[in-house]
Amino acid sequence: MYSSKVAGVQEALTHIESGQTIMLSGFTNVGSPNNFIVKMAEAGITDIELIANDAGNDHADGIGTLICQHRVKKLTASHVGLNPKVAEQMNAGELEVVLVPQGTLAERIRCGGAGLGGVLTPTGVGTVVAEGKQVIQVNGRDYLLETPLRAQVAVVKAWKADTSGNLVYRRAGRNFNPLMAMAADFVIAEVEEVVEVGQLDPDEIMTPGVCVDLVVKL
Repeated sequence: MYSSKVAGVQEALTHIESGQTIMLSGFTNVGSPNNFIVKMAEAGITDIELIANDAGNDHADGIGTLICQHRVKKLTASHVGLNPKVAEQMNAGELEVVLVPQGTLAERIRCGGAGLGGVLTPTGVGTVVAEGKQVIQVNGRDYLLETPLRAQVAVVKAWKADTSGNLVYRRAGRNFNPLMAMAADFVIAEVEEVVEVGQLDPDEIMTPGVCVDLVVKL
């Protein structure tokens, strides 16, 4: 017998603390756990070291909510241009920002989930991206060693889940979700629909339940 991983928002929030490193999935607002993020803000979670593809926008929805409310102290992302609050806080010394090329960011998260020591990439060689990083030559070509990224908590967004935590994403909503679901110590999935075990075709499952700790329907 298995125990259901379906939980309420308040139970899920007990696993998140201020000051943690947290991964939030999505590509702008596509595949982003926006509803749960708002609940995180309402719960007063702050001093977050956030790893995400982007900073959302300044409309105070999704990831942008946490930025606008000054709840993030460090942001590791590939794109921040849609949220002017990032530049304001960065220039004021209130927010540390680490920009990572998008493909490199995805690979670093994948390495974190797969237990690898890093990835070699030519992206950024000879630019400011290479500052402080190890350069390794392979077959006469220089590569940067980019180290893995992991988090204490990842919050992902799925279209559908079963009560055992198996997840199905919808179209472009897949993006960073499967990677982040493997790269954190504790994984919470915000989902739109929950079904019983056996109701999902194994071929449509994209993240297995072994990677997911709690499922929250919002």
